[in-house]
Amino acid sequence: MKRRPFLIILTAILLLTATACSAGITVVSAAETQTLRTKTTPLANPGILESKFDITKAVAKGEAWIDVSSVADGYVAVAAKSDKRLKFQVICGQTTYNYDMANNGTPSIFPLQSGNGEYRFRIMKNTTEKKYAEMHSVTCTVTLKDQFQPFLRPSAYVNYNASSKCIAKAAELTKNCKTDLEKIKVIYDFVCKTVKYDHQKAKTVQSGYLPTPDETMTTGKGICFDYASLAASMLRSQGIPTRVIFGYVSPNGLYHAWNMFYTKESGWVTVSYQLNPQNWTRMDLTFSANGADGKFIGDGGNYKDVYMY
Repeated sequence: MKRRPFLIILTAILLLTATACSAGITVVSAAETQTLRTKTTPLANPGILESKFDITKAVAKGEAWIDVSSVADGYVAVAAKSDKRLKFQVICGQTTYNYDMANNGTPSIFPLQSGNGEYRFRIMKNTTEKKYAEMHSVTCTVTLKDQFQPFLRPSAYVNYNASSKCIAKAAELTKNCKTDLEKIKVIYDFVCKTVKYDHQKAKTVQSGYLPTPDETMTTGKGICFDYASLAASMLRSQGIPTRVIFGYVSPNGLYHAWNMFYTKESGWVTVSYQLNPQNWTRMDLTFSANGADGKFIGDGGNYKDVYMY
């Protein structure tokens, strides 16, 4: 995957009408909230789902391993050793995702975001300049347990585990929540209030950068990818399917990262977006946390989704 630098220029945000971050999600009225609680049917919380690499189940070729034992759970696990730079390809139909991967044998987890179908997984080794040759590949048919599996678990882009500080914080924040939407609200408000945009990091970040959600929460600063990864980690740990989306935002064509989440609950209206019943809903914490008016996000028509994790 070829990515442009993260170009979240806050000058554009400052031209927008500022709003309090805590207003990002609001309940219309107490009476309507009570009515919603009696009608909602949130997805069952599966608890914290983890992802793992099992070398005993991996298909090996030399010092390259591809573990497809958990594809029904929405991910593939890989590891390899090489003195060259490595990339990993996930191919399904006409869609190809290209990832950087460690060359020291450290396992990596990648989502199967293209849903059911025949996949080809390829570990690629750098040969000369920008050219790569196949080191190992596996083809298999994927049938997910359900469509949400790739977006309920940790991966290279949403990196957490049961011991992560951000997961403990999500549990603390949501302990009194009765619905998924209440969980989304408190997590949204927490990230908005505690994480500030890191201008210096945005200027220096390199291609292939991957966030550490615990670090983002601890330092209280980050770029759009950090916001999206932290929010996804916290929401997924609460059983709320959450995507990290990369794409472009009009009118300036900014390359950007944001979230989409799924809930069966409906009826809440927010400053930034309308929660759509039984559908994926857009959530842009970078703009909301830094004072952007909800009118900028609007109905999402100015967003062009390109990559999904």
